[in-house]
Amino acid sequence: MQQAKDFLEESRDVAALINKLNDDDLQQKGDFKDWSIADIIGHLYFWNRMALLSLTDGEGFHSEFSPLAEYMLAGKDMKRYERDVHKDLQGVDLVAAWRAQFEDTAAAYMEADPSQRCVWAGPSMSARSSISARQMETWSHAQAIYDVLGKHRVETDRLRNIIVLGVNTFGWSFQVRGESVPEIKPFLELSAPSGEVWHFNEPSEVNVIRGAATEFAQIVTQTRNVADTALEMVGEVANAWMSNAQCFAGGPVKPPAKGQRYTH
Repeated sequence: MQQAKDFLEESRDVAALINKLNDDDLQQKGDFKDWSIADIIGHLYFWNRMALLSLTDGEGFHSEFSPLAEYMLAGKDMKRYERDVHKDLQGVDLVAAWRAQFEDTAAAYMEADPSQRCVWAGPSMSARSSISARQMETWSHAQAIYDVLGKHRVETDRLRNIIVLGVNTFGWSFQVRGESVPEIKPFLELSAPSGEVWHFNEPSEVNVIRGAATEFAQIVTQTRNVADTALEMVGEVANAWMSNAQCFAGGPVKPPAKGQRYTH
């Protein structure tokens, strides 16, 4: 599966970014939920492992997810739960475990039938969607690491998988807020990192979003406020979507405030 290869490359890029960080460096915190770099890596480690279980051992997935579900229903912090799960792994040891885990997860998904159903916290997903979601989460959480380290990422066209997730969750962005889903999706005209132009949905001049694919991906993953991008939105639906886009599961989450997650 190409999406599994893309997930692997995404993960390896993040590993290269933090390769020389020591235990103290990994405790640096950014402006995403006051999470440290180590918290982000721990989060990716936990959910990559869960994605592997969802593909290979559905019963094992439910066995591991049930206590987390009860924990969260009690109003407790998921990050604290994840810390407890890998409490014996800290700092560079946690990074090493995460690196081994994403290699194993990618290898399993590369051999999987893309249409295989994988159990998850919510509805089941195809294997293709599951590993695309892992790439999306790796890419989006890595943005906080790039920000805190003051570095800019060199994007590639594997970003298209995240754009597709963003397009496919158009309705979800409204449903999760209890709003009616607009009947017509905006037309997208996005410039890929390679310079190619990607089009999605039916052409329109009155309901359209134009700009860099990277910035669209940042909006749907909520790593940037739309006001901190150069995206051009025409029409009420296009503006409403970009104001509250959310390509990930869970309850409604507000995008970062203008300037909150932005580096020049």
